Amino acid sequence: MGVSNQRATNIVVLTGAGISAESGLKTFRGDGGLWEGERIEDVCTPEAFARDPVRVNRFYNERRRQLLKSAKPNPAHMALADFERRHSGQLTLITQNVDNLHEQAGSSHVMHMHGELLKARCLSTLTILPWHDDITADTPCPCCHQVGRLRPHIVWFGEIPFYMFDIDDALASCDVFIAVGTSGTVCPAAGFVEQAASHGAHTIELNLEATSARFDEHIEGLASVELPKLLNRLAEPFAQAVQ
Repeated sequence: MGVSNQRATNIVVLTGAGISAESGLKTFRGDGGLWEGERIEDVCTPEAFARDPVRVNRFYNERRRQLLKSAKPNPAHMALADFERRHSGQLTLITQNVDNLHEQAGSSHVMHMHGELLKARCLSTLTILPWHDDITADTPCPCCHQVGRLRPHIVWFGEIPFYMFDIDDALASCDVFIAVGTSGTVCPAAGFVEQAASHGAHTIELNLEATSARFDEHIEGLASVELPKLLNRLAEPFAQAVQ
């Protein structure tokens, strides 16, 4: 990107499982394609839910309990919330994570493109409800009063992620795009770097190791250590920030 005397005013940050892993939450894929002991196709597809809703709900009930019981935001989450408060320009925070650690840290505008673990959705009315309890076959839906009509408010494989129009607009207008703790293998998020770059954005990857040559800049290390430093750098004049 050419050197400018402006500041990095319009910033898009995409966060993935790596940022939440430092808070004790397991990453999406484990060895052998397992996620917390389950095959992804058995718990993360609409077909799996139609076939065995008890199994799918049990899986998300366990994850919801883990989030509510033990997960706390780490310095990377805190740094993003602090940067949002003090940044005079636009910060668009997109996350692939279904936890609420960004909100716990104080971020006020978070696009959860893959849904939210602490919400449920009514299959009859499509109403989205705050939800902190287990979902079982006997759980009555608060809006339609029927049992068996609630599902986790999660985007499963084969479903369209949320906020895609808003995300496209943000990527088309940003000065800087930052991907934090994401493998860059799950679409459509894997293509965000090309979208931002095609509109002239400076692109930065922060991860434990570089995942792609598509970024202008790579920062290797823990998000909790490196992201606060990066955001402080972006608060400086833009010409210095992108050097």
